Amino acid sequence: MFVTDAEYRSLAELRFRLRSFLAFSEAQAKAAGLEPQQHQLLLALKGFDPSRAATIGAIAERLVIRHNTAVELVGRLEKRGLVARTRSKEDRREARIRVTARGERVLRKLSVSHRDELRRSGPELIRALEGILP
Repeated sequence: MFVTDAEYRSLAELRFRLRSFLAFSEAQAKAAGLEPQQHQLLLALKGFDPSRAATIGAIAERLVIRHNTAVELVGRLEKRGLVARTRSKEDRREARIRVTARGERVLRKLSVSHRDELRRSGPELIRALEGILP
């Protein structure tokens, strides 16, 4: 399989743009007093398909982390009042996680700044993708 010089440039540019956005996101999370994974967990919860239960296992899947890591993240956010855990009525072993009002306020501020950054930097990201996709 052959990769053109233009494709290499596009791949490198895409990697740069993605990494730049991730660095922005990490800095924003830290400025809000969160670790980046905590921000990701809040966003994953808020963006969950409403027909699906937001369990520890589902969170671990969405964040591509181990189950015990998800348990620890939820525990830290629960202590700070940003998420709440309730037991399922059908299966008492299963906990459902939701974002609290306080968590919603933190997440909203972060999401606005992320949306604004994507509106600013998105065109370059799209150009890099267009150089790779047919």
